[in-house]
Amino acid sequence: MFIIAQGCRILLWPASSGLNLDQYLELNMPLLRNIFINSTANKLRLAEIHFENEFKEIKYMSDEIDWYEIDSKEKLSTFTAKNISTQNNSHAQIVDGNFLLAMPGAIDPHVHFNTPGFEENDDFEHGSTAAAFGGVTTVIDMPCTSIPPVTSVKNLNEKLDALNGRSLVDYALWGGISGNNFENEIDIQKQVNELSEAGVAAFKTYLISGMSAFKDLTLEQMNLAMQYVSKTGKPLGVHAEDKFLVTSRQSEFQDMGINTWEAYCSTRDSKAEEKAIADLISIASSHNIRVHVVHLSSRAGLEQIIKAKTAGLAFTSETCPHYLYFTQTNFNDEEIRNFLKTAPPVKFEYDREALWEGLQNGDLSFVTTDHAGCYIEDGKISDNFWKVYGGIPGVEHRVPFLFSEGFLKGKLTLEQTIKLLSTNAADYFDLRSKGSLEIGKDADIALINLWEGENILAGNMHSKGQFTPFDGMFFNSKVERTYVRGKTVVDKNGKAEENVGFGKFIPINN
Repeated sequence: MFIIAQGCRILLWPASSGLNLDQYLELNMPLLRNIFINSTANKLRLAEIHFENEFKEIKYMSDEIDWYEIDSKEKLSTFTAKNISTQNNSHAQIVDGNFLLAMPGAIDPHVHFNTPGFEENDDFEHGSTAAAFGGVTTVIDMPCTSIPPVTSVKNLNEKLDALNGRSLVDYALWGGISGNNFENEIDIQKQVNELSEAGVAAFKTYLISGMSAFKDLTLEQMNLAMQYVSKTGKPLGVHAEDKFLVTSRQSEFQDMGINTWEAYCSTRDSKAEEKAIADLISIASSHNIRVHVVHLSSRAGLEQIIKAKTAGLAFTSETCPHYLYFTQTNFNDEEIRNFLKTAPPVKFEYDREALWEGLQNGDLSFVTTDHAGCYIEDGKISDNFWKVYGGIPGVEHRVPFLFSEGFLKGKLTLEQTIKLLSTNAADYFDLRSKGSLEIGKDADIALINLWEGENILAGNMHSKGQFTPFDGMFFNSKVERTYVRGKTVVDKNGKAEENVGFGKFIPINN
């Protein structure tokens, strides 16, 4: 009998088994059986996966079959009865996938989990737990809602120390360039280079910001930011709304004592987004840089992204579930009005439809959440809409939303849905071990039930801010189980193997 240390496991290998070490280890790997894997478009194959912390082997148990041939439980039972594996895996740790869809763990590259500094609103324990329940295995946390903000290696290290042992899922981090750095005459180019070498995934800036610790940039400062970031090869993410258009109109309304949602939305209309992106295009034309416009909300903004791409500029953008579902007519609903406030605000039906088209044709790269929560009593209860906290905690709902409202309603193929939730972000941010079910990559898996849905209830949320404009809605899909690096972090019908503290930092190095 030999004792073998294998990660966190100890295996007893009986020499009399007649198996060599590799054979014995293979037989003792977890085996996820009876799951479907997407191949192309809406095609699936029945499969089983051997994995430990990485994917070791994927076996296909059927030929490709179109989703529409098994889109009901009755059809599913008929199909699976013909294709269930009869192989003897008596030595393996067999886990029944119950004929769910296995997708690569989702990646949300735009979250605000607020550790350290603003933890009264949310923190990494709660935010990462919500992520895991939403099928998300990796997040990229923003640099601005931390004290100190992640604008230097010193601040990055403070954040990393604060995050140690506090995440359930894996995480990367954005670095930031703020107006404060320019005001204090700091060597920003040096900071950018050091942050890049320390492994931040990208850099974040604002053309308008309401944060005193992370101010927006002027167009002249944005030009310098692009110059510095371009040398790192990493993306520059920008909150793109024109500051003059927003602040001048807001001042007019406030001087007149007008504090309605209509006033707020009219100050941050599509013209503000369109103008800001047009300015970014003008500046970026002088630099070899990847510019990523975050949380795009309008058709006019999307047209600017397309214009930039047509001109050969490396422009990309993302949108969020709230822009794909709600319009400004939903502000008439007093029960969700304040919960729906974010910046930029949701727009109109034609904007919503344009964003769906952008996802369909590839003009938008991925769907993120801009997850930003707060305690309801502290931020979401006010009759003065200017004072209502602007943010939606959505990391738990993005995956079932996009399957329900995108794939199952025929707006996206299954392949597109998975890429928008995982693969595209992994490719864009160079998360090399994430984003696909491939041998040697991290065994990050989300098991999705496409045959049964669930009601979205704010009281069931795992982030600190237990509110959502989707409260009471029914999504036609749900996340059943989530694996991070081969370990179950959420099992809605069983017991998780790992707890908060299992998630690790992923440095991104070119």
